[in-house]
Amino acid sequence: MKNHIILLLTLFLVVFISVAEAKNEEYEIVSKLSNEKITLYAKKIGSLYRDFKLDFKGESYFRPYWMNVTNPAYVPQIYYEDINKDGEKELIIILTKGYGTGVLDEEVHVYRHTNGLIDVLVDNPIAIIYKSVKTSLTTNSAEIRLSDKVYKIYISPLEIQPANLFYDIAFGGSIHYEVQDNQLIVRVSGQISPASFIGEIVIVYEYRDKMYQAKSIEFEPYN
Repeated sequence: MKNHIILLLTLFLVVFISVAEAKNEEYEIVSKLSNEKITLYAKKIGSLYRDFKLDFKGESYFRPYWMNVTNPAYVPQIYYEDINKDGEKELIIILTKGYGTGVLDEEVHVYRHTNGLIDVLVDNPIAIIYKSVKTSLTTNSAEIRLSDKVYKIYISPLEIQPANLFYDIAFGGSIHYEVQDNQLIVRVSGQISPASFIGEIVIVYEYRDKMYQAKSIEFEPYN
């Protein structure tokens, strides 16, 4: 009986401390568009911002599963622009979940406002690439085929050791979203070894069939 009481007291203490710690985690502003009355808040937990709250023109929305690194160089990006050409602006939020040398892991969230914020699906760029791009890789060259376009890059000058060369061109080490000229764009790096990148696939999205799908896809080699 005594051990049972001690166990219950211990569990109560753990719960009490956890609740107290949660209360001490205060929201802080991580990004905002003051002229549009859009503010993004989050709680700093270790090296990540988590448990997001979005204030959108007087309305509040909670996104507990979002995350973003705390490095000030990678704060969440907020855009409020008409990217589907319907005359109404969409809310676009870009989060950075991780970064490093040659590595950038971003994700995008797009919303339209109709009696509240409605999430709009954005097609996964890696899925788009694997459906649209054909590749091959040898010790001498890397080849990328997009429809009737063929890009051939000679890699011999890079002097990559055969043991370090990938079996094929890999995509996704760096995924970077941006909004330019009222268009949602993503840039995905093409990698042939742990330290060698040959260029990037550039996908421009358009709104079609109630989601954002690829309007165009191009390859831009690194010089």
